[in-house]
Amino acid sequence: MPTFTYRAIGPDGKAVQGTLTAENEATVLRLLDEDALFPVSVSEGGVASRGVVGGWKKKVKLRQVIAFYSQMADLLRAGVPMLRALDTLGKLATSAVLVEVLKEVRDDVSGGTTLAESMAKHPHAFNPLHTSMIKAGESGGFLEEVLQRLALLSERQDELRSKLLGSMIYPCVLVVAGGGIVSMLMLFVVPQFRGFLREEHFNILTKIVFGVSDSLQEHYLLVLAPLVAVMLALWGIKKTAQGKHALAKIQLMAPGYGPIYTMVSICRFCRILGTLLHNGVPILQALKIGKDSAGNAILAGTIENAADNVKKGETLSKPLGASGLFPLDIVAMMTVAEESNTLDTMLVEIADANEARTARKIDLAVRLVEPILLVFMAGVVLCIALALLLPILTMSSTGLGK
Repeated sequence: MPTFTYRAIGPDGKAVQGTLTAENEATVLRLLDEDALFPVSVSEGGVASRGVVGGWKKKVKLRQVIAFYSQMADLLRAGVPMLRALDTLGKLATSAVLVEVLKEVRDDVSGGTTLAESMAKHPHAFNPLHTSMIKAGESGGFLEEVLQRLALLSERQDELRSKLLGSMIYPCVLVVAGGGIVSMLMLFVVPQFRGFLREEHFNILTKIVFGVSDSLQEHYLLVLAPLVAVMLALWGIKKTAQGKHALAKIQLMAPGYGPIYTMVSICRFCRILGTLLHNGVPILQALKIGKDSAGNAILAGTIENAADNVKKGETLSKPLGASGLFPLDIVAMMTVAEESNTLDTMLVEIADANEARTARKIDLAVRLVEPILLVFMAGVVLCIALALLLPILTMSSTGLGK
């Protein structure tokens, strides 16, 4: 079904433009008339994944998407037709961007496109993983349950993300404030002492501090250039296949950070796979959808290899355990669940238990980072103070000796 780009005048006299998927131009004109829009131009072509909201791509907050999933599930469960449900939620939405997105989704659905395909045109509003799950729900006849579970799943992930970001606020403030204080000292305070100190009284620490101060003042471009070059190099490497693989390996193996990142990814995969299996999605299709939820190329490859083994009639837990990425206790629980045919329930329980455990580890790690940063900043300031005070004390003692 073709996509048409249109420009129209709204009831308030403002210009509106967007895209619609319909059988022909006449259908587009009818849809615009139903929405009280006066068409100015209609042309075939365009992609509905971009909207005209200040010229930027559509971006909808996760909280608003969660509310949409939950309300949509309630309306469909109550027997409200899908088009009427989309109309109602479009009027209830508090975000102008979401209103436009739902309007375009509604127009696409009225033209014969499935809900999942319509939502897939707006990747900046709806996660591609979510649209895959909705597609499975539509084909299996359990769309309401999928939407409700997506709301719960997204709510849990948003809580974990918010908890992590909230925990990192104080350490980030310490780093920025400490870095600013040290920079001010090196740029404005340290140079003032040079005229009062004699070079013969400098110790190694004093020479280092004055050297760093001179570099920041006179050769700051030489200091910034390597940092910018490294950032650009890392950005370029990240775009390559080898770079993505290396980054994925670092994410999994980094000391301290790696185990936490790995567990968060595994929990996300277990929850999504368990949700899909509970809703009747075949395991091979569920693995195909769930592997991308891991968020790591190496972990996704491991899950894909496990899917190949399942296709051959083997168990899921065996190849996952052999990869060395999944903890032995999780593998053991999955093995027992496969034998008792309760894999869908066990996967969600695994996610619940380990997410709580991981959250506690994150809290502990952040609590350790805060004093470490404070001690480090205090140590840097102490080194600067000693570098300036020791020559002064040496000069004073020499003067008294004379």
